[in-house]
Amino acid sequence: MNVLKFQVEGGSAFEVQPTKLVVAGWTGRDAAAIQHHIEELAAIGVPRPSSVPLYYRMARSLLTQEVDIEMLGSASSGEAEPVLVRQGGRWWLTVGSDHTDRAVETYSVAVSKQLCAKPLACTAWAWDEVAARADALTLRSEIFEGGRWVTYQEGPMARIRPLPSLIDGLPADVPLADGLVMFCGTLGALPREDGVGIRPAERMRVQLVDGGRSLQHEYRVTPLPMVA
Repeated sequence: MNVLKFQVEGGSAFEVQPTKLVVAGWTGRDAAAIQHHIEELAAIGVPRPSSVPLYYRMARSLLTQEVDIEMLGSASSGEAEPVLVRQGGRWWLTVGSDHTDRAVETYSVAVSKQLCAKPLACTAWAWDEVAARADALTLRSEIFEGGRWVTYQEGPMARIRPLPSLIDGLPADVPLADGLVMFCGTLGALPREDGVGIRPAERMRVQLVDGGRSLQHEYRVTPLPMVA
């Protein structure tokens, strides 16, 4: 199992041996926003959730801080998400991408997430140092499309359920122990001129902004051939 390594502002660093990975889904704070995202996904054939929020338990081996990932086929895409990491008896905040196979998602969201690597930034902030202003943090992503970087998602963390409430809602089989990593939800994709929102891209940047500083990660997707 790969060890995750994070740099913290001020020169400190820490390592994490992942023990559990949880991807929290349907975490919008506003009911209308949740419904919009459900409809957005339904438009590409994704089944509606049984309840909100949902906690998908994923294989910890999916976590990566590499800048290149490989995916089977070309139907996958990423989503910027705030990510909580438990280490040293405290929470740390970073940013990652819940990369998902959109073709498989049409019949099983859980399977579609399990098939994809989950890229993470190599930098983090202590959660207790930003918690009081967490709603004001900006979550953003860009994709490389048409030969240029375009904004794919953007909005305040206030549009996502408070992260402490997601922690409180964790299932009983997910203890609050060192090594727990939780993706905490995303924002809807901004549609391009033809109205298409969620779409694949060869390269993606995810970012969490706090005033003049940010956590960020950029990665490239290499599609592998589909053979039978």
